[in-house]
Amino acid sequence: MPGCFKKTLFALASLISFASFILIAVAMGTPRWMTGKILCKTGADLVNATDPELVKFIGEIYYGLFRGGKIRQCGLGGRRSKFTIFPHMVKKLNTGLHVMIIMFLCVAIFFSLVSFGFCILNAIKVPYRAIKGPAGVCLWNFLAGGFIALAVTSFMAAVKLHHLTERIANFRENVFQFVILEERFEDCFWLCVASATTHAVNLLLIAISGINFPKIKTKTEEANVTAEDIMY
Repeated sequence: MPGCFKKTLFALASLISFASFILIAVAMGTPRWMTGKILCKTGADLVNATDPELVKFIGEIYYGLFRGGKIRQCGLGGRRSKFTIFPHMVKKLNTGLHVMIIMFLCVAIFFSLVSFGFCILNAIKVPYRAIKGPAGVCLWNFLAGGFIALAVTSFMAAVKLHHLTERIANFRENVFQFVILEERFEDCFWLCVASATTHAVNLLLIAISGINFPKIKTKTEEANVTAEDIMY
């Protein structure tokens, strides 16, 4: 059976792994990975809008991995609309990269749950196989954190290199052209970053659990044996 100190560390690591699973699941299901401001360039050019008048042509956009919405401002008031990435819009995006982001996060969810189970196993007993012990827990946490990092990096590449926001803003816009004025990574994106951080914390906890701390020994008093004691 593992000691009390190791039990505590592995129990804490199991909670962190489960928290990582929750963070990824929430992030994937919420359409707030990216928000931004979009300018209706066609409308602004038609009326030769100056700086004070440009406010009437600046709308908003937000989106996640599966859905989003935008407010179009083309001089006649705001028009709200919602959209879904699948199945139609994904054809206009970098399909391979977008699907890879989702797959990376799904694999990370799987390894987070595996790490959760192995941490509970190590908190209850000492496994007889090395892969089920601390080495295995480190492996699953490393893989989960690595796949989350790949997903986050791929999403940043899609936004910055493949102009994801601009493509989404101009989807099925035959008359008006929108230009991106501002982009911000929102809470759901940072939830994935936090999830990757939790696995790094788990690796640190597992490393600490492998340290053999010196045991504190109490000094026993030496018995003074005299000749009188021997007689009795």
